[in-house]
Amino acid sequence: MEGTCLVRSKRSCDGSNVNDHELSCDFLDALQRESFDYFVYEANPLNGLIADKNEARSPASIAAVGFALSSYPVGVERGFMRRTDAITRTLATLRFFHTSVQSADVDATGYKGLYYHFLDMESGRRVWNCELSTIDSAILIAGVLTAAAYFSGDGEDEREIRALADALYLRADWNWAQNGGVTVSHGWRPERSFLRYRWEGYCEAMILYLLGLGSPTHPLPRESWARWTSTYHWRTLYDHELLYAGPLFIHQFSHIWIDFRGIQDDYMRGRGIDYFENSRRATYVQQQYAIANPARYDAYGENSWGLTASDGPGPATCMIEGKKRRFFGYRARGAPDGPDDGSIAPWAVAASLPFAPGIVQPTLAHFETLKLRENNAYGFKATFNATAASRRGPSRLWISPFHFAINQGPLLLMLENHRTGLIWNLLRQCCYLVAGLRRAGFLGGWLGA
Repeated sequence: MEGTCLVRSKRSCDGSNVNDHELSCDFLDALQRESFDYFVYEANPLNGLIADKNEARSPASIAAVGFALSSYPVGVERGFMRRTDAITRTLATLRFFHTSVQSADVDATGYKGLYYHFLDMESGRRVWNCELSTIDSAILIAGVLTAAAYFSGDGEDEREIRALADALYLRADWNWAQNGGVTVSHGWRPERSFLRYRWEGYCEAMILYLLGLGSPTHPLPRESWARWTSTYHWRTLYDHELLYAGPLFIHQFSHIWIDFRGIQDDYMRGRGIDYFENSRRATYVQQQYAIANPARYDAYGENSWGLTASDGPGPATCMIEGKKRRFFGYRARGAPDGPDDGSIAPWAVAASLPFAPGIVQPTLAHFETLKLRENNAYGFKATFNATAASRRGPSRLWISPFHFAINQGPLLLMLENHRTGLIWNLLRQCCYLVAGLRRAGFLGGWLGA
């Protein structure tokens, strides 16, 4: 982390003029390398599983694996990993999931082509009686398809990657996951069957629905997209009109794989914007909320914002300067409706760089003054909280002790999309995702008519 100049003084890497807050190539390289290293070292290279967080005995998260598979191409292109090593890791991962136990047994790896949220790092079997997660399965499969798009060579290993990726995608039974409805269930447990909740209201499930719509084997019906968008909530916040969701990650996750610039479904055509512009507005809402700071948390402001699903200093309730404050542990925080406990997630700000560089860059520059990456092997820790610090003696900030894979991946991948568009360009070539977009009614831009 030492020796990385934060801002470019006069010219960008390509020689063009830049402004005073434009982040240097060295700084962005460092952020990406640190995040990438998580997927190198918090991994089981024999089966490709990735730890949910860097804590002893942490299980694997299948979403973490999806982010890892998406990250290996970035690692190769940035010189963080040799192509041969990326192929070895990718093959180990795909072979494991292809041969993993798919059954209704309580300790299987998955069922119906979908997978349990958390798996044992060694055996790959279900842990914690967790749910078979439809959204985490979708993120895993998005990573699988990213690998297939990147490893397009004629060699035997790369051909096997594409064949395994195809098989994994085609066996995912999205129809079964509907549980008799039009929308998709959050998940399933062998002990109690389907969860009671469905993916409704604007959320991170955009990638799930589009993958399901594009399937040639178990496709979601076209009306599933219309039914889902009918549950959206349009709002005006701080003079911004937008499709509402409070946490930043909702406005980022699907955008990791899909370039929504200039393409619109019926809903967005009716609003006159696209989902990329919606995420830009949501990013500005987060900044405006921090400036307003209705709950008067310490360290909120123009260059200090970013509420999302992430770690926190709780659970705890305590009196601070005569006011009762409630702090959460891992929680989906959001603006402006909360929950909010003063915890800011730097990684989520970085992952918004493609949407709003004008406010993200000075905010990351401010975070650097707080030394939030200092002595951290994987860069930014999950969150910091200045309000909670006042109950911990002289420390200026409470800083999460952990890194989470689902933080590291979006940061790395969205920075790459901002810099080169690598992941977006790869998934434009994915016939399944393109088919899903078309069946959802998307037109325009790179999709054409």
